[in-house]
Amino acid sequence: MQATCNLPLAASSKLPAAACCLAVQAASNKLPAHSSIATASSIIVGFIYVIIFHRVAMADRNSKWVGVGFVTYAYILLYIALSSGQIFFNKWVLSSEEINFPYPLGLTLLHMIFSSVLCFMLTKVFKIMKVEEGMTLEIYISSVIPIGAMFAMTLWLGNTAYLYISVAFAQMLKAIMPVAVFILGVVAGLEIMSCRMLLIMSLISFGVLVASYGEVNISWVGVFYQMGGVVGEALRLIFMEILVKRKGLKLNPVSVMYYVSPCSAIFLLIPWIFLEKSKMDAQGTWNFKPVVLTLNSLCTFALNLSVFLVISHTSALTIRVAGVVKDWVVVLLSAILFADTKLTLINLFGYAIAIVGVAAYNNHKLKKEASRVVNSDQPAESLPLVSSQTSNK
Repeated sequence: MQATCNLPLAASSKLPAAACCLAVQAASNKLPAHSSIATASSIIVGFIYVIIFHRVAMADRNSKWVGVGFVTYAYILLYIALSSGQIFFNKWVLSSEEINFPYPLGLTLLHMIFSSVLCFMLTKVFKIMKVEEGMTLEIYISSVIPIGAMFAMTLWLGNTAYLYISVAFAQMLKAIMPVAVFILGVVAGLEIMSCRMLLIMSLISFGVLVASYGEVNISWVGVFYQMGGVVGEALRLIFMEILVKRKGLKLNPVSVMYYVSPCSAIFLLIPWIFLEKSKMDAQGTWNFKPVVLTLNSLCTFALNLSVFLVISHTSALTIRVAGVVKDWVVVLLSAILFADTKLTLINLFGYAIAIVGVAAYNNHKLKKEASRVVNSDQPAESLPLVSSQTSNK
């Protein structure tokens, strides 16, 4: 069965969405090598197109042909398309015989190196984007380094899970994220246990358990890796919360990438040398397809940029809702594209329960953030929002 994508998109997001559709087809191993390269090239074209459109829109906000709602929906669709497409792209690179690159550490390390170099070029050389000021050596050592370590752990374990479990099941397991964040938040003194939150956490946990029970081809090794990635991401968010609340430093996603990516690259380099480098040397995998991997890294960076654009033009609620929509898109499309994905009614029922719990959690967090803004008399745009990178998301 060939995957199709029929999305009614605004003009500014047609290219990225088309690129995502092609990436989805490539992920299902139905496109030859030259088509996969064209796929990633299309993603880049769409990425560049949206940057240009963004700059034009900012320069002429009052223009009749550029409306606020038009730009907003375009960026939301761009985020959903890139986020979903990147997950399939990573799965294809790691699992397909065509690429033959089953090295999640190496792939994630490449992403971080690429992101570090590109962030430096965009912020310091071309000065297209701005890095938030206020970073000190003490803050970097006490906060950024732990964040970088947890980020590296999240991406490494999350991408490794794709070698053992289906994309759909991995997304279902990720729904447990609010539970991990809340429990660690209570331990760190950032959250307060209440009957309402206990009910929400129980609902999410029950939904994930039901979804896991309905999984046909379950691999406990893959579950272990995915849950390890969830714990790493939860710890990263806790450290970010500490960075914002106790250090008083607010960073947009571009600034986070600028500071965290080099640190994460170092933390990934060490285990890569001991765990994967010798395997790559023995199997001669250094002869990988550099164009595909480079484009895969650029797609990852484009995804992070799309998060920045969505946050800049909408709100915390919008990005959270878009994330839920993206998760459903990934689960349903992966059932069509990958042979290792076999969804059951129990899967979908359990995941639906978990998503209800996630929605309740997001609503609770957003109310807290809104009350914090009112009490501190800060504009909504200054709300710190840290979105996880979707290399494995």
